[in-house]
Amino acid sequence: MSRLLAQRFDVPHIELDALFWKPGWVESTAEEFRPIVENALDQAGWVVDGSYRSKLGTLVFDQADLIVWLDMPLWTKLTRIFRRTLRRVRTREVLWGTNVDTWREAFLSRDSLFLWLLRTHFRSRRALPEFLAAYPHVRLRSQREVARFLTSVEP
Repeated sequence: MSRLLAQRFDVPHIELDALFWKPGWVESTAEEFRPIVENALDQAGWVVDGSYRSKLGTLVFDQADLIVWLDMPLWTKLTRIFRRTLRRVRTREVLWGTNVDTWREAFLSRDSLFLWLLRTHFRSRRALPEFLAAYPHVRLRSQREVARFLTSVEP
């Protein structure tokens, strides 16, 4: 969705994962990450994919004209992550420089995206409404709402 919005508005698409992850799935520190993101946001317009609030605080939120919260059901998220991860493992798709998903890391690791989703999904649903109340935002809860939103926004 973020890529589609960036194309529609003819602005850069900034994928925070691409800026955050170093080779070998090494995480950037907040001190390393913040100036990289600040530099990426230093342009007239952009669409950012991600938030990394634990590393960036409100940096992205404070500069955004609109926050789009994709609040899909857990089952939808799990299904999409499973399909995407399975494809990436099978094709050895290179992510963010030199990183490649492996069966072990994707499905059996404590750092698994699936475990992260299960730990954060319900907590985010409880905390984000209050946090986002201070920002212009839209909460999209289904693919139908996403499609409607995409057809309604104009550059």
